[in-house]
Amino acid sequence: MSQKVLVTAGALGIGREIVRAFVAAGAQVAVCDIDESGLETLRSECPGVVTLVCDVGQRDAVERMVPAAVAALGGLDVLVNNAGIGGPTAAVEQFPPADWDRVLQVNLTGTFDVTRLAIPHLKQSAAGSIIVMSSAAGRFGYPNRSAYSASKWALVGFAKTLAIELGQFGIRANALLPGAVDGERLHRVYAGRAQASGQALEAVLADAMASQSLKRFVDPADIAAMVLFLTSEAGKSISGQMLCIDNDIQKA
Repeated sequence: MSQKVLVTAGALGIGREIVRAFVAAGAQVAVCDIDESGLETLRSECPGVVTLVCDVGQRDAVERMVPAAVAALGGLDVLVNNAGIGGPTAAVEQFPPADWDRVLQVNLTGTFDVTRLAIPHLKQSAAGSIIVMSSAAGRFGYPNRSAYSASKWALVGFAKTLAIELGQFGIRANALLPGAVDGERLHRVYAGRAQASGQALEAVLADAMASQSLKRFVDPADIAAMVLFLTSEAGKSISGQMLCIDNDIQKA
């Protein structure tokens, strides 16, 4: 029987690669995102995917989205909590409080809301699995990105707690910690870092690459492959873990 999967923020980037991988594996997939045009493109690429417009930072929207997704799928086996935002690049003393609140609302509280509503349905699955998308910023400090880093550290604790609470129901929960994932978002981050530090962008990129053992940024498809593995029969004994995909050789 094919898996029934819900992916948050699945219209672009890592989320889109995860959706594509599940579809290729024969899963039934529901995707939520705030990007309506991205969802439209995804539907054309992956006919049969259920798409729902939702800002996971809005609790009332999440409380409509999760039941709609589960109803469309006819159940739920896998939840991939991929939604998250980076927030501005600024030192703590200059960080706008409203932006701090928004980052935590989306990254942490949004993940909580989606998960709490999904759990009753995952309990009905023979092999329920939850993926929480943290970040390398969830095990290292991240200068000028305090809200992002704080939220990603918190998500590791959330995933480990889920594993403890839900193991008795056969539900696994793991946190993924990607490092520098190639794509438009990464390059925006480095541009912001260059501006905040006063360095040239080329210098920032060179510094980032210096700690990469494979001398390349992470391919989003590799993260999708890890998600498929963890939520498959092959990953049935893996739960409560923080799995790093970052090539980093200096901070390990």
